[in-house]
Amino acid sequence: MQTPAAPGGVTLFLCGDVMTGRGIDQILPHPGKPGLHEACVHTARAYVKLAEAKHGPIPRPVGFATIWGAALDGLRRAAPDLRIVNLETAVTTSDHAWAGKGIHYRMHPANLPCLAAAGIDCCVLANNHVLDWGYQGLKETLDTLHRAGIATAGAGRDMDEAAAPAVLDVPGKGRVLVFAWATEDSGVPPAWRAGPSRPGVNLLAGLNASELQAVAGQVRAAKRPEDLMVASFHWGGNWGFGIPAQQREFAHGLIEFAEVDVVYGHSSHHVKGIEVYRDKPILYGCGDFLNDYEGIGGHEEFRGDLALMYFPTFEAGRLSSLVMTPIQIQRLRANTAPEPGVWWLMATLNRDGRQFGTGATRLAEQDLQLDWRARG
Repeated sequence: MQTPAAPGGVTLFLCGDVMTGRGIDQILPHPGKPGLHEACVHTARAYVKLAEAKHGPIPRPVGFATIWGAALDGLRRAAPDLRIVNLETAVTTSDHAWAGKGIHYRMHPANLPCLAAAGIDCCVLANNHVLDWGYQGLKETLDTLHRAGIATAGAGRDMDEAAAPAVLDVPGKGRVLVFAWATEDSGVPPAWRAGPSRPGVNLLAGLNASELQAVAGQVRAAKRPEDLMVASFHWGGNWGFGIPAQQREFAHGLIEFAEVDVVYGHSSHHVKGIEVYRDKPILYGCGDFLNDYEGIGGHEEFRGDLALMYFPTFEAGRLSSLVMTPIQIQRLRANTAPEPGVWWLMATLNRDGRQFGTGATRLAEQDLQLDWRARG
């Protein structure tokens, strides 16, 4: 059984991309307009039908908590202090789809209780879908999340708000600061960069020395001695297990010069290897966690239907354990991963972590634990 958060430590919940728009929005209690501007698909309901063709009927509407499925049991067992996700959809009724962009995700604001159902504390918004429905859509997303008491990082009404961290208090344990950036190679249009008086995303020009210096300055300026620092990055392409050298060098620099405690990487549609550098975890790619991609063929070898719930625990700013709960996306919700899927995830973490001296071992029930001390 998973061990709950240690009394003196801080345990976080992190996961891959949470996309509650399009098809998922259509099965929730308050579906928005289903119309899409995609080349081949013109209604979000088509993605529900694809999922049903693959795995059977999906009742609708479903309750707000239904989409989290087995993940709710994982959260109860782990009892994390904070729950942080990359929300990869706009929360809006805006009809101003960003021109020239092939995919547009949105969830109706009345469906926001689906995030509260999982107790989400912070939504990272530095990604390639938060502006899918224009500046109006971004502003409504921010307003809706903030009214619900959910903190945000990585996008804002101007560059200062986009760059500012979410500051989260853990009673009796201190603060956790969440910074978030995106890179163009994850699909973020350059025009989405936030400006002095323009809404947008906290977009990096690249993973280079000058950007590292700027990022490190921002983080150090906000950090207090006992703060836990999370650096979220939406970076890289959707497919491929390889870790680009520039990502690894940049992540190391964040830990060395910005005193970041965890690098939370996403954009890949599948789980990638994990590194622990100077007792700080680097999650290069957390995969997807919720989406409506069922029934879409291609890239099956990457097992994008399999996901992990990441529960890193920190003691005195150092990683003391990293427990992971396997999940499978099916019928537009998170389900307990089948036994072959658990072993596939463990084998993938062992194979791709070998270069970093990390691997995964099996715990009770279905949980995995990162092993790095004996290997590195």
